[in-house]
Amino acid sequence: MAYTLDQALAALAQVSYPDTGKDLVALNMIEALKIEGNKLSFSIILPSANSPFKKSLERACTDSIKQNMGDDVEISIQIVSKVPVGRLNTNEAHKKVLPGVKNIIAVASGKGGVGKSTIATNLAIGLAKTGASVGLLDADIFGPSQPKMFGVEGVAPSVKKIDGKDVIIPTEKFGIKMLSIGFFIRKEDALIWRGAMATSALKQLINDAAWGELDYMVLDLPPGTSDIHLTIVQELPVTGAIIVSTPQDVAIADAIKGIGMFQAEKIEVPILGLIENMAWFTPDELPNNKYYLFGKDGVKKLAEEKNMPLL
Repeated sequence: MAYTLDQALAALAQVSYPDTGKDLVALNMIEALKIEGNKLSFSIILPSANSPFKKSLERACTDSIKQNMGDDVEISIQIVSKVPVGRLNTNEAHKKVLPGVKNIIAVASGKGGVGKSTIATNLAIGLAKTGASVGLLDADIFGPSQPKMFGVEGVAPSVKKIDGKDVIIPTEKFGIKMLSIGFFIRKEDALIWRGAMATSALKQLINDAAWGELDYMVLDLPPGTSDIHLTIVQELPVTGAIIVSTPQDVAIADAIKGIGMFQAEKIEVPILGLIENMAWFTPDELPNNKYYLFGKDGVKKLAEEKNMPLL
């Protein structure tokens, strides 16, 4: 019996990628599809070499093809991993910073208290769950919260001498390498530093740490637009930024300033999208009710106005 590419694609379109609700064909995860007689070969493109879904997807594809095309199809599947390098190597200095990191994602907000650090934490863990190697840098020098988020308060990162230089070894939790200024101060102490001291500390966390090879580094930035933000975009080839906001007008006004900073001339960091956090409140006793405490669809409207994805 002669088989066709359309038959193969239809069979593979019945295999969903876990947690996405979308199939492998719609996600463009099938490449190099070939049919010669009853011999079918193709590649599955996974987001990382350590993806936990390798075996299950291979099995699911084989079962779907057999069920939809016939048991006599000889199937050859190659698993390919691609994490594209998205660094914006705008100058020679950038190329030398964190050379083992493929993508650097800044999570920012204009206003404080909108859940930016929570988003950064869950983004890092979500990426790690795909099998990607992930680092998280808590760049909120004056209000570090990642040690609490990760349950590692009181941990003191070790220092190791590598090639004659003292290097900070990031703390590892949930499969993520993480550093924060919070590891180096007592949590009850207020950090009273001038801007130059803060940026110097941040540069140390970037340049004097053993980050190694990473598919993604997530940056948890402080609120506002400050020296810290300028240091980040000047020091690092940032792949893109995510802006987090709640729906109310005050937060939206500050988010617009954050967008403007990343889009400013000589900075020009792509905005990957906007995230609306705390969109509504649902009490336990009324699980079907939604209360829009901060207004409704504020970030959605901003995304439409700026022609940016609402993530």
